[in-house]
Amino acid sequence: MTMRQNRRDFLKLSVAGLGLVALGPLACAPAAVDRKSFGVGLQLYTIRDAMAADVPGTLKKLSDMGFKNIELANYADGKFYGYIPSEFKKMVNDLGMDIISSHTQVEAAGISMENARKMADDHAALGVKYCIQPWVQEQDRNVESYKKMIADWNQVGSVMKEVGIQFGYHNHNFEFANLDGIVPYYDLFMKEMDPALITMEIDFYWVSKAGQDPVEMFNKYPGRFQLFHMKDMFTKQEPYFDVIKDDIAPVGAGVIDFKRILAAKETAGMKYLFVEDDNQGNGKPFETLETSISNLTTKILV
Repeated sequence: MTMRQNRRDFLKLSVAGLGLVALGPLACAPAAVDRKSFGVGLQLYTIRDAMAADVPGTLKKLSDMGFKNIELANYADGKFYGYIPSEFKKMVNDLGMDIISSHTQVEAAGISMENARKMADDHAALGVKYCIQPWVQEQDRNVESYKKMIADWNQVGSVMKEVGIQFGYHNHNFEFANLDGIVPYYDLFMKEMDPALITMEIDFYWVSKAGQDPVEMFNKYPGRFQLFHMKDMFTKQEPYFDVIKDDIAPVGAGVIDFKRILAAKETAGMKYLFVEDDNQGNGKPFETLETSISNLTTKILV
């Protein structure tokens, strides 16, 4: 073998070695996080303006960000965001997402069983697992109205159960205000709601603002909190009961200890969680959603 051949073979081996060194870090780089595998959901009230402007485009953004599940906040005249159930379901499913839940208002004036069955049938056609009462008007936040509404909700829950849907209630902070010695959430809601017909969708921002400890609530009422609303707050304040939204923070950017809460999820009975921001991210909804889902999939749910 000549000196020239030796030198040529040496150079070949050297170049090959450099190639392995160059490829090494790439070969060992961690795979990108599959956000959808975490099952993070979103309550669409968070992006209500975007949904009003462009339903297909907005849903595509959510899928691209890695959201897997969605909870709706627009049901009227048998349609969801202006689409019949089959159309809306296909649009969501084609993007690799699932519709889990829907917020649907039952007013204090009551609901006829005919209307309850229509509402149940429309949601069954959509394929949701949950239908949630999200709100009580300010004028109806008194003991007598609460009692009447809870009785109605139990009936609606029974109708929903017939079509395989779990009815539920989403809290704010006003349910924890003391009304002449009665704390409605504990003394009325949890006592008079039939747990077989109504589950609780717990909103961690609002229970925290009311001075409640979610883990203590789970321990007191195990198995009754199937849905979690992941909503953070920037500051810890004295308890208050007005619906003030200015302190809402992206999940993981505030002071709520979600790791501690999620460690008790089995006691709670949790099955699904949804990010929510009532303030639409203070004008930057998708930027704050990116912060929330990033924190959830890299820090909180891992």
